Amino acid sequence: MKMTFNIYFCGSIRGGRQDVEIYQKIVQKLQQYGKVLTEHVSCSGLSEKGEVAVPQGDKSIHDRDVAWLEESDVIVAEVTQPSLGVGYELGRAVAMNKKILCLFCPSSGRVLSAMIRGAENSTKFLVRDYTSEEVEGIIDEYFSSD
Repeated sequence: MKMTFNIYFCGSIRGGRQDVEIYQKIVQKLQQYGKVLTEHVSCSGLSEKGEVAVPQGDKSIHDRDVAWLEESDVIVAEVTQPSLGVGYELGRAVAMNKKILCLFCPSSGRVLSAMIRGAENSTKFLVRDYTSEEVEGIIDEYFSSD
């Protein structure tokens, strides 16, 4: 029987929405492995202003997202676009001892933060470089090695 996961997907919102198309591809693939608690991150209608319709504002977004992090079995983060929020989520996830997969696209011309690349270890925190053509296979490989 195939195991299903609660998956927390991290991607830049207020840090820039340039990579929303790859977020959509990643989230669609992740949905084959379980429930993506943060699928809204991949919505093209979400602007750099974020979720402006949330009545209680930033505090309620923070508290909701931390609760989702706690509920998650695995965190998948697209880390090409620098984002304070994604970095914060990853730090919290490490502190919670969660399994983490970070995806970085070298062809962007950016250099991944040493705090992310340097956190990689063989058990809980993995960083994988990818191209758009490879990303789905990398996700399949990650979830099949569980």
